[in-house]
Amino acid sequence: MFRRTHSQAIRYASLLAGVSLVALGASAGFSAAQAGPVGLATRCSNSQNGNENRVDNQPFQFEHGSLVVSSSTYDPTQGAVASLSIGTTLAGSATKTSKAVANNDYVHVWNNASVDGSFGVTSAIVLADVDPVTGQVCHNLAVPTDQVVTSFSSKSELGLHLFADTDGPLLVFVAYAGAGVGALDVSNSDAVAGQDPTNPVTFAFGNTYAFHCTIVSLDKHGNFLYTPTIAYGGNNGRSALLGSNGLYYAVGNANNGNAATFGPGNGTNPDVTETTGLEVVNPIDGPSSGVAIPAGNSAEVDPLLQFTFVVGKPDKAGKDDNFRGVTEFGGALYFTKGSGSNGIDTVYTVASLPTLANAAATTIGVVPGFPTDSAKATGGNFTPFAVFFANATTMYVTDEGSGNATDTSAHAGLEKWSLVNGVWQLDYVLTNGLIGTVDTNLLGNAGPYPNVTTVGLRNLTGVVDEKGGTVTLWATTSTSSASGDQGADPNKVVRITDDLAATTATLRVMQESFETVVGPTYGTVYRGVAYVD
Repeated sequence: MFRRTHSQAIRYASLLAGVSLVALGASAGFSAAQAGPVGLATRCSNSQNGNENRVDNQPFQFEHGSLVVSSSTYDPTQGAVASLSIGTTLAGSATKTSKAVANNDYVHVWNNASVDGSFGVTSAIVLADVDPVTGQVCHNLAVPTDQVVTSFSSKSELGLHLFADTDGPLLVFVAYAGAGVGALDVSNSDAVAGQDPTNPVTFAFGNTYAFHCTIVSLDKHGNFLYTPTIAYGGNNGRSALLGSNGLYYAVGNANNGNAATFGPGNGTNPDVTETTGLEVVNPIDGPSSGVAIPAGNSAEVDPLLQFTFVVGKPDKAGKDDNFRGVTEFGGALYFTKGSGSNGIDTVYTVASLPTLANAAATTIGVVPGFPTDSAKATGGNFTPFAVFFANATTMYVTDEGSGNATDTSAHAGLEKWSLVNGVWQLDYVLTNGLIGTVDTNLLGNAGPYPNVTTVGLRNLTGVVDEKGGTVTLWATTSTSSASGDQGADPNKVVRITDDLAATTATLRVMQESFETVVGPTYGTVYRGVAYVD
């Protein structure tokens, strides 16, 4: 176990609340951006000989004042995807398989999602420490693919968080153990062999086709440690952090099959309806992702959370807690739901850090001032993704812009909220230089990729300049395109600096604009960002 101090954790919780990361692939490109805010000078004191795309296994370093980014690059040459062609057997339903309608090239392979709702391809994770203004690579590191991988087109994965350990920063994220590069449909597979006989992925590939969602930590020396879990069977773990109490907290979704009720009677083991949402996990921190999982090593918070919006018709069990971005601030956890037709798309909280012993008895509530209406009834007019606290009364929330017309016109982008008399109120939404930006000429060896339009934001991080009265924020973009799966779109890392004290869209605020730090890069997706203070 690492040594940890409460004071350091609180300091990082205030500076890095909402931190998320995106993996940068070996072919990722970093183009120079305009001059950044005062105090954000070039931070790469030991860049890798000017080779921006180099990926090696030298000790990873967190440069002070840098930005850590996680990304993934599609690789059709390894695993099952290497032989994928039209007619290949894919998952379909709980009782029937489907046939591939596209080959394995980067541009067209995602069309297979039209016949296989679980379709995905695993890919390698790369972590890069970059200059927060220019995107110049300071250091980068490939995460061992024989240990963990990500699902390339799963846009909600690879959220990352930093924790202040006495021995330096720790970086935490979630990935899949044991799948290797090029495996199919892993993000919707069971977490434990034989867990859900109604899962379409299990029917297609067999009941041993299962992969643990694993919490990974990286220290300043470049050492990886692994904590596999039994959570999120049938779907994906999105993000995890190390709490100031020494426990891991993870968020995600589960249940790709037909489990419709809570408890052992639903035919799944472990129960997919009660190993999802917000999970408390005791760190194992083993040297490999294959380390044994002790019994009772994790527990879901408020596992029977279920809303009823129509009399007599409660939502599907285990789906109202389809959570994604998570952060700790002021001793509380904040997390979001912004997708799926169940529950409430909003920002949630628990007032104190749950433990394994009290997780089930802990109540999850909506943060005062945020939406409380049914996602199904509204059609998705609010799609929050990540949260960053600039201080105790100023919160920034990214909105993916993937909902209905109200979401795209009034919420998509970077929202600023202020706490007034115990209730959060929306001040304004930052969109200049972001929403509607179209990236064209995305060319590569598989042919041209469809034009990509930025529609919102996903993972988020930031740093406050108290002397200058500003906050600089970085986020990864969400996109829209004609691709068969928009989660595979080449997206970007962007930056903006906001007037911290502003609570209305002043002239100064209206002149603020997003600038691109990284991307877009053909065949590469950026998933999270974390500022290193």
